[in-house]
Amino acid sequence: MNFTLHFAISNHVLLRIMSLGLASFMLSMLITPLFTTLAYRFQWWKKPRSEAWSGGEATVYKKLHAAKHHRNIPNMAGTIFVISIAIVTLFDNFYRSQTWLPMVGMVFAGFIGLIDDTMNIRGFNSKIAGMQAKVKFGLYSIVAFAGGWWFYEKLGVHSIYLPYIHDWKLGVFVIIVFWFVVIATANSVNITDGLDGLAGGLLSSSFAAYAIIAVVEHKYALAGFCITVVGALLSYTWFNIFPARFFMGDVGSFALGTALGIIAMQTNTVYVLPIIGIVYVMETGSVIINRTSRLLRHGKKVFLSSPIHHHFEAKGWPETKVTMRFWILGQAAAFLGLVIFLINRMN
Repeated sequence: MNFTLHFAISNHVLLRIMSLGLASFMLSMLITPLFTTLAYRFQWWKKPRSEAWSGGEATVYKKLHAAKHHRNIPNMAGTIFVISIAIVTLFDNFYRSQTWLPMVGMVFAGFIGLIDDTMNIRGFNSKIAGMQAKVKFGLYSIVAFAGGWWFYEKLGVHSIYLPYIHDWKLGVFVIIVFWFVVIATANSVNITDGLDGLAGGLLSSSFAAYAIIAVVEHKYALAGFCITVVGALLSYTWFNIFPARFFMGDVGSFALGTALGIIAMQTNTVYVLPIIGIVYVMETGSVIINRTSRLLRHGKKVFLSSPIHHHFEAKGWPETKVTMRFWILGQAAAFLGLVIFLINRMN
């Protein structure tokens, strides 16, 4: 009798979680035509960056994407899924205490990204195509520290789990860890968003993996939020695959990168985040390696271009091949992260 009741409740919860993903997918599909109409009417064209991530002139990048620069491709499409995710989450009253932090963090990070994208479109800073890096870093840090304070003070979390160490008591310093995880994840996702469909496909795998982790941890509302993100992302990626109709922009990449970092903290699984997000780590690492190499080796680079997806393009891989192989790598990494999570949970 108890088993049957538990089974029925589990199916009800699962149905509710999956329905959130379907709702966000459909809502994003409905919003997309409106966004597209506005984007083309008001010419929200993305301006290409002239400066490389690793420093200096982005000559390889310009050569690789010369044809794309001649097309007028709207930016800020991340607005579609940020709005869809927020609406679906607000209308769902399923343990809101679990979803307030990632949703509010996503919205505020997305708003900062929206300002940056607007500056890019209006050409307020033609050299760096958007907001100055130090200003952007400062604003995102405010969001991350505010989230960290809420995590520590309101949710009462004072430690994180690490393999072999188990509960690492940090006290108030958990706010610093929260800030670092969120900022690092948000920037890594932003760096990865450089090819048609790449970030959308990778983020879908990452959030799907964290939905499973949240279910195992009995954080069902958080799992619902992750599936809500996946549903909205699938709608976005439908239009963003090569040749892209639009780009998510900073409003999308920073919003979802922030949410992903927050969810890793809420599920106490920061230790598997670099594994599930191995592609984001590779992309950011390639930028750091190239920048360091240019500084220490008189302008010489390790990679032909960075992030590393542009290196493979420069080696002759078509854009679609790079994207799909990175998708596969991201899916394999998400699976490996889940395996490591389950092994640690059994110990």
